[in-house]
Amino acid sequence: MPALLGSESEARDDCQPFMIYRSVLRPILFRLPPETVHELALHSLTVVLGSRTARKFVAGRTTLSPFGKLERFGLTFANPVGLAAGFDKNGTAAQALAALGFGFVEVGSVTSEPQPGNPKPRLFRLPRDRALINRAGFNNCGAEQLANNIKRRRPDCVLGVNIGKSRRIAIDDAIPDYLETFAAVYDVADYVAVNVSSPNTPNLRELQRPEMLRNLLESLQERNTELARQYALAKPQPLLLKIAPDLTEPEIESIVEVAMGIGVAGIIATNTTVRRDDLLTSNAQVTACGEGGLSGAPLQPRSNQVVALIYRLTRGALPIIGVGGVFTAKDAWEKICAGASLIQLYTGFIYEGPNVARRINEGLLEILKREGFRSLDDAVGCNVK
Repeated sequence: MPALLGSESEARDDCQPFMIYRSVLRPILFRLPPETVHELALHSLTVVLGSRTARKFVAGRTTLSPFGKLERFGLTFANPVGLAAGFDKNGTAAQALAALGFGFVEVGSVTSEPQPGNPKPRLFRLPRDRALINRAGFNNCGAEQLANNIKRRRPDCVLGVNIGKSRRIAIDDAIPDYLETFAAVYDVADYVAVNVSSPNTPNLRELQRPEMLRNLLESLQERNTELARQYALAKPQPLLLKIAPDLTEPEIESIVEVAMGIGVAGIIATNTTVRRDDLLTSNAQVTACGEGGLSGAPLQPRSNQVVALIYRLTRGALPIIGVGGVFTAKDAWEKICAGASLIQLYTGFIYEGPNVARRINEGLLEILKREGFRSLDDAVGCNVK
């Protein structure tokens, strides 16, 4: 593998940031409150990678396109490894994050107006499980401000914007609220992800019910067509749907039927889970964290099951972004074999460090060649087929 990327000494040099993060930085950072570290990381990224020169230097060492250009729902991705929504809620660090080798970055979730989210503390680590629990509650600067942030610092990769429901808006009034947010971010997004699956906004997951979901997506697609005409686009923006892992098979079947019928461009599977099964962390510590969505390694098996189910139901016709428990190339490969044509990580980024996108892309290339596939596309859904 090193020969594909440069000399052996260069390969060792490329491992140094990862080793320093794992052995030195992470133990220090994990002594601090999780949300403090999160805010520090966002600020540090925007400062350290604030100049074009710095971003170009770092991107030269982290960004790989080993699979050629990947075509997904009308967009071209440099590589399949993306950063999930939740890390950069306000779009302030997307430009810097793109320099770390991600093929795409998804910002948000963002709402129509600024909101503080749930009371702190609201983010908790479970190191023994390589997991996080969060109940942030869509804390963000509001859609208009996020759009302004992106316009000032446009990332050099595909950009997704994840939109959610404002907390003060009743579930019956969700559609106008989503439409307002959608319009505000439309001209800065390469795709828009509709979040109806966060467990941290009261009643939000009710929007996954078929009739409510159909009404929401139909309204968004209608507005999508209008905005595409307004901005003189050749076609409407790709609209993706992010779903929960805590759904039954019949519920997922209903969601897929609605999504396919309305022409959704793809499904993101999955959001965080409210389940707490088979954790290594003590029950007392988990209980002390309280409510919230669990992400990280414990979510991986269920996320893979949902990805495979969607792939089977759609016969591979609907692109899937697989997210949940991705830390390594092996984790990413399992999602690809289950049917994901792109993958995202969030908790894996926090635990594995800033070189994680490169390491996953390197590892995927090695696995792809070892397994005898000519292209990444040939491997998508191979375990389901």
